[in-house]
Amino acid sequence: MQISNQQKDAVLRVGEVVEVSGRKIFVTVDGDKNLSDLFFDGGFIRNVSVNSYVEIRKGFLSLIGKVEGEKIEEQFRHGNDAVTKLDRNKRTLTVALVGFIDKTGTFFGGTRELPLIGNEAYLVTPQRIHEIHRLVSSGHAGVSFAQTDYEDYRIEFPVDGLFNSHIAIFGNTGSGKSNTLARIFGSLVDSLSKRNDQSFRSQCKLLLFDFNGEYSKEMCITDRKRVFRLSTRTNEGDKLPISEDSLLDPELLSILADATEKTQKPFLRRAIRLYRRILNDNAVNPEGHFKNLLRQRVTQILQMSDKVRVDLLFDYLREVLPERDAQGEFVELAADLEWHNQSAEYKLRNTNIFLKGSPEQIPNTVVYGHVENFVFSGNILTNLISFLYLQLISDVLANRAQNEHIAPAINKLKSKRHDIEMVLNTEAGQELWSENFVVVNLNDVNLEMKKTIPLLVAKKEYQDQKERPKNTSLSIIIDEAHNILSTASTREAESWKDYRLETFEEIVKEGRKFGVFVTIASQRPSDISPTITSQAHNYFIHRLINQKDLATIASAVSYIDQLSEASIPTLPTGTCIFSGTAGQMPLKLIIDKLDEETKPESGTLEFDAIIVEE
Repeated sequence: MQISNQQKDAVLRVGEVVEVSGRKIFVTVDGDKNLSDLFFDGGFIRNVSVNSYVEIRKGFLSLIGKVEGEKIEEQFRHGNDAVTKLDRNKRTLTVALVGFIDKTGTFFGGTRELPLIGNEAYLVTPQRIHEIHRLVSSGHAGVSFAQTDYEDYRIEFPVDGLFNSHIAIFGNTGSGKSNTLARIFGSLVDSLSKRNDQSFRSQCKLLLFDFNGEYSKEMCITDRKRVFRLSTRTNEGDKLPISEDSLLDPELLSILADATEKTQKPFLRRAIRLYRRILNDNAVNPEGHFKNLLRQRVTQILQMSDKVRVDLLFDYLREVLPERDAQGEFVELAADLEWHNQSAEYKLRNTNIFLKGSPEQIPNTVVYGHVENFVFSGNILTNLISFLYLQLISDVLANRAQNEHIAPAINKLKSKRHDIEMVLNTEAGQELWSENFVVVNLNDVNLEMKKTIPLLVAKKEYQDQKERPKNTSLSIIIDEAHNILSTASTREAESWKDYRLETFEEIVKEGRKFGVFVTIASQRPSDISPTITSQAHNYFIHRLINQKDLATIASAVSYIDQLSEASIPTLPTGTCIFSGTAGQMPLKLIIDKLDEETKPESGTLEFDAIIVEE
């Protein structure tokens, strides 16, 4: 038997609006609608309750609200002398408007109109629920990796709307944050690969910074990825290809060397210009050019009259020249020289030949001849340090610099040289993007390099992406983002922290127009720069307990409703609140759990598995 619309409405009617206070609507429930379920159209539907939806009809417009609370108002019936009866059947719902359905049946999030007192409220049918939860428009690509906790509806997210945006994934350890990140991007890779694999691999690049080594498993996210397992503890780790220009950026080197603004930074710029002039200007013999400059400085040093400065400059020469000769014998640069105090100059040992008066004898000295044994290293930073000492020698000879002002910056770079050489490959011809999905595993890297490498690589790739065609994209994924985006770090100089944050803030603020999209995942959103957290378009919020973290979410995610926000500290593992531009309203989602082969290595140790009863 066909059910008329009037009969349907009679069954689905909940009550009517009795108060409108901004977005808060109060609805009284009819006395016969107090059961938990209703039988409708051959099946059961859930009756109105907290966290369910209601439809308020205002003319041809259907306003959709979410029930945030309910109460019973005591209503007394008065007789002539006293209260005669207490009626407890009147339930009042507190409803927050989340959107509306127009004449065409399309759901839109947000508030367009407010209801009138007396408008009727109805239960939302399964068909309406599907309309509310439909995030993908007809004809557009979507991916599905979650279901709602309300009636277990599958949610399909739009590829355009979610992945061409900045994403933030927050949650305490053990809340399912890593599973969400892997599930989201695994779905993206699968969807775009099936659509056009060749185009996806050539036009879309994904770069994941993995601080704890969770995503380096062969099948995690995708099996077609390049994993760089870096290490500063052993020589068995991979080396990350990086261009010379990226490492020789004056601002970056100034930060690495903790250089002062007025003395050390100008010195570094002069040394970099010298480096580029000799090595990058298509010189026929750059090594020979460097040796000639060094011989000229040796000639000047051996004719000086200041013993203190001479000794200092010889120390610089020892830093540049190799310790041993071509035969492997140790070389003492001043072995054939001695200082004559009366005349204040060098002379050849056991002779009366004074070098200041006989400069033609200088080519016969050990130090001058040992210059021929100098060779460039295969590493840019090692060569740069040689140029820094050559520049320092030239500046001291010209009275442009003093040792105590410049040497600390060089020593700082030298202290980092070993670590940088262990993790970075600056040789020409190396390729980062042998696959379009690259994972940089930083689990075995010391703290200083954990902060340096993402900055170097992200800045270089961001600059490269600016030069690529408009129809290409770069997705930068930062797991445990508080490691490099923290504003509260006290272990480093303010200039270094500011430079790193400003670099990533620029990428987040300006990257979208160049096809650069950033995803951050973190346990401590309150530690991350507010500029970055507030610039995200879509948020997946797992369980958070710390009050500072909750306050950060409340200020950054302006379109999260009160009920969803209040539930964040009690969310079960694998469940999150989604709120963002890809959806019309906040949703509580249960993210699909990955199987053992594809899930990240982020599980909690179980003692039952390692301690077996005897």
